[in-house]
This record gives sequence, structure tokens and C-alpha cells, in this order.
Amino acid sequence: MDVDTFIARHSAEWQRLDELAARRRLDGAEADELVALYRQVATHLSLVQTRAPDPLLTARLSRLLSRARAATVGTPRVRGWSALARGVAVDFPVTVYRTWRWSVATALASVGVSAAMMLWLRAHPDRVHRVLPGDRVHDLVDHEFRDYYSEHPARDFAAHVWTNNALVAAMALFLGVTLIGTLYVLWQNTVNVGLVGGIMLGAGKGTILFGLLLPHGLLELSAIFVSAGIGLRTGWAWIAPGRLPRAQALGEAGRTAGVAALGLAGVLLVSGVIEAFVTPSGLPTWARIGIGAVAEIAFLTYVIVLGRRGLRSGATGDLLDDERGAYLPV
Repeated sequence: MDVDTFIARHSAEWQRLDELAARRRLDGAEADELVALYRQVATHLSLVQTRAPDPLLTARLSRLLSRARAATVGTPRVRGWSALARGVAVDFPVTVYRTWRWSVATALASVGVSAAMMLWLRAHPDRVHRVLPGDRVHDLVDHEFRDYYSEHPARDFAAHVWTNNALVAAMALFLGVTLIGTLYVLWQNTVNVGLVGGIMLGAGKGTILFGLLLPHGLLELSAIFVSAGIGLRTGWAWIAPGRLPRAQALGEAGRTAGVAALGLAGVLLVSGVIEAFVTPSGLPTWARIGIGAVAEIAFLTYVIVLGRRGLRSGATGDLLDDERGAYLPV
């Protein structure tokens, strides 16, 4: 079969099917024509695949049939508030749950390095002065660390920490395609926590350190670890795509990273509110840490319960089939 002749003979039918599939409303005659053309083009695709395999033409007809099938059978599209509800109840928790191994590994590595730095600096407080001048260390220990959480109005401070943390999470997510970018962002965060923690512990201020860090830090750091884990998985998708073509594997990972970015913005908003209104409050230390622990447990329960349920129902956190485009079988 001559492919060029075949295209010339049937291109008008394909164009007509594309026009009908793109219309939002069809009358009875047009609906019948759509079904008839869908069957004809399905036959054309079968002929191409069996008699003259041509990847470009096969992909073109597959995409056309995918759109026509959606128009014919009425594939449900989720829009507006329904899309938001699905994102909160299905897509985001599924995305986080599917990548939990990456996030847990990232958390263990980061917490391990930060803890090692804290313990080493506590045991060798003289080494701190190689990083910070003596007056800066004294200022940090005496008042800067504590004043940081209360020197600005709570509302302004909440907006500041939310936007700052959201930027860090977004960088960890979308620099994941380079792998190095996410590792750099994670390393900066890890070193900052380890350095400040080591200085405070070395000065005997452990109660102040954990009393001010844990209320919001549990949820905030969890969000950073999730973003870094998903970012690293995105980068790994083009290094080891498995059976999928690299472009397809990277596209799927990138789309789910976008879903994660939107969900993590909400998580970081909650942690920002806790940091601004709970961390510097006059509540007892146990009460402030308790509020942070409740928020963390609620987040983990939300991800595990809804993520596992969504995964069992076949959700992946990606776009719906008809919104992704058509791919050749591999």
C-alpha cells in the first residue's frame, strides 16, 4: 500500500471527523456521520498498522480516534469545583502516596545529616565561629532565634513564610529534572537546620530550639521532603524510564509534579499559619508542639487513607486519558 496515495485519498474524511469531534453540539445527522466516520477511520488505522506501518500516520490517526471516541461516547470531563474536589480527594494524595519511598528516603537522609551536624556542633562549639562571627552567634542564641517568630505582625509573617516555603518547595519540585538542582535546594535546607540547631544546642538552648521549631516544622519539613522526593523521581524518570519512552515517562512525572505543587501550596499555607499564630504564642510548649503533631498526623492520615484508596481505584494523579493525548503501544 502506498502511504502517500492512501493519505491523499482519505485526508478529507479525516479532516471531517476532526471537525465533528471538535464541536460541542451535534444534530442527529452529524452524530450519525461522526459514528460512521469513526468506524471508517478505525479501519484505516488497522490497514496502516498491518500493511504499511508508518509511525507518524499511526500516531495521527490514533490521536484523531481518541478525540472522536471521547466525542462519541461522551467521556466525562471534570471541570470547575468538581476538578478541585477531585484534586484534593484523589489526585494530590495519590501523587504523594505513589512517591512515598522517595519522600521517606529524602526525609531520612536530610534529618540524619541535620542531626549529625547538631550533635557535632554541640560537642565542638568552638567550630561554630569558623562559620559565623562570635557576635552573630551570641545574637542568634540570645534573641534573634526567638524574636524571628514574633517581630512582625502575625498576618504579614504568615504570608511571608508561606511564599518563601512555597518557593523552596517549587524549586525542589521543578529543578528535579536536573536532579542536581533538587539536591542543592535540599542540601541548603539541611545545612541551615543543622547549623542553627547545633548552635542552639551548644549554648544549652535545646528547649527553646525544639519548642519553636517543632510546632510548624513537622508539617513544613514534611512538605519540603515530599517536594524533594517527587522532584528526584521526576529526574529519575528520564534516566531510568522503564518500558516507556523517555519523553512519555518524563511527561507523566512532570504532570504529577504540577499536581503536587498545587497541593503542597495548601499544606504550606497551614504550616505558615501555625508558624505565625501558634509558634510564638503564649501557649505552653507541650500545647504548641501538640498542635503541630496533630497537623502532621492529619496530613499523613489524609495521604495514606485517600492515597491508598485512590490508587486502588486506578487513579495515578495524572490527567484523564483523553486529556493526555494518544501514545503508541510499547
